[in-house]
Amino acid sequence: MKKTISILSILGSITLIGIISCSKQSADTLTTTPTTPTTPVTSQCDTSAVKYSADITSILQNNCYSCHGSGNTGGSGGILLEGYSNLKIWADNGKLVGNVTHASGFVAMPYGLPKLPDCQVNKIVAWVHQGALNN
Repeated sequence: MKKTISILSILGSITLIGIISCSKQSADTLTTTPTTPTTPVTSQCDTSAVKYSADITSILQNNCYSCHGSGNTGGSGGILLEGYSNLKIWADNGKLVGNVTHASGFVAMPYGLPKLPDCQVNKIVAWVHQGALNN
């Protein structure tokens, strides 16, 4: 009996995680702002002149738009990152950096997946700190 309950609990947990993986994200959980980036810049990752069009859009297309793109009926949890004006809101309020750096008090993004590679995180952080320009 105990073995059956344990197996059912594990299967239920796996099912629940699968159901809420993208839909759990909501604007209400994005409430604080980090003070500093938590990921160090590596020497092999040039973050000196990060460009929105050349660097940031490809990172977002490959990692974020499946849940937060316009093809997903306005973005998961109402958070739409596709398009500069949509992304700029989240860059300016500090929530973009908080989420991708997995800072305390933020929902780690991409949700339910491993943290983005350090270079991609560093480029997002650098772009925001360089003014989040539409360049």
